[in-house]
Amino acid sequence: MTRMNQAFFLLAIAAFLLLASCDGQTKGKASMADTIALTPCPSFSADSAMLYINEQCNFGPRVTGSEAAQLCGDYIAERFRQFGAEVEEQTANVTIWDGTQLPARNIIARINPGNPDRILLCAHWDCRPWADNDDDEANWHTPILAANDGASGVAVMLEVCRLLQQQPAKVGIDLICFDAEDLGTPQWSEDRLGSSDTWCLGSHFWAERARANGYKARFGILLDMVGGRGATFSREGISMQVAEPIVNKVWQMAGQLGYRQFFPLRNGSHITDDHVNVNLIAGIPCIDIIPYYSDGPSSFGPTWHTIQDTPENIDTNVLKAVGQTMTQIIYNE
Repeated sequence: MTRMNQAFFLLAIAAFLLLASCDGQTKGKASMADTIALTPCPSFSADSAMLYINEQCNFGPRVTGSEAAQLCGDYIAERFRQFGAEVEEQTANVTIWDGTQLPARNIIARINPGNPDRILLCAHWDCRPWADNDDDEANWHTPILAANDGASGVAVMLEVCRLLQQQPAKVGIDLICFDAEDLGTPQWSEDRLGSSDTWCLGSHFWAERARANGYKARFGILLDMVGGRGATFSREGISMQVAEPIVNKVWQMAGQLGYRQFFPLRNGSHITDDHVNVNLIAGIPCIDIIPYYSDGPSSFGPTWHTIQDTPENIDTNVLKAVGQTMTQIIYNE
């Protein structure tokens, strides 16, 4: 993920608002409610989520098209099946920044697939092939382990799926693991394009198929880097522009559950991430839960695109805050 170019952002938002006005999926802006009546829901286990992070990382860097990715993708799909989900896999060849084609694989887990009233949770599961933000130039061509930038979002969705098997929710849930999110042009490339179309390739072909197949959901929530130490989550700019009522609902819920320290009432940057394709191509209002660090070398955190993105730098308190908030949101629908 990257910060979005402002000119592209304005054009993209205009296109989305036009689409939304035609299909009626977005609603008017909503302000923060004083309180939300909480439906009873199970307790999200951060320890279970941590287990799923470790299990993914045990395969090594899950770079799109690699053997490690094949094995880890099989693991993720089987875990979802064990937790009672109906699993579909999408495959496609994607072209990355230097013209290379790689086989990508999206994994879609459906809970209560016969219910047309649906909510979408999503995250990317691939690893960055290059630690191009590492302090040590010698690591710039080394794949990252991506405990946070990939595995954490998948782990939250796996734990949510397990809870839904034990205590069904009223709505249908789609849990989507996007491949090929993190193949954007490396910082060390001399012919770096600097454009958004080298990122989020898996969500792009998912969104095109979703639009062609008439897929609908009330809303979507993207989970990206939701376990890093010191992480707090600002209200991402595109999310506020196209799906502010959903942002308000999530941030209000987090505060009411006691997680305001992780979800401060503060606006962040406009980010190129998988939610852009969900919004602009699939036409589903989707927000991005992504960290914002006010100090350090990157606003995405000290381990972003470095070899330090390992399980040792995951905080289960952050996983709990995000996971319990997502669980309550689902059961409240």
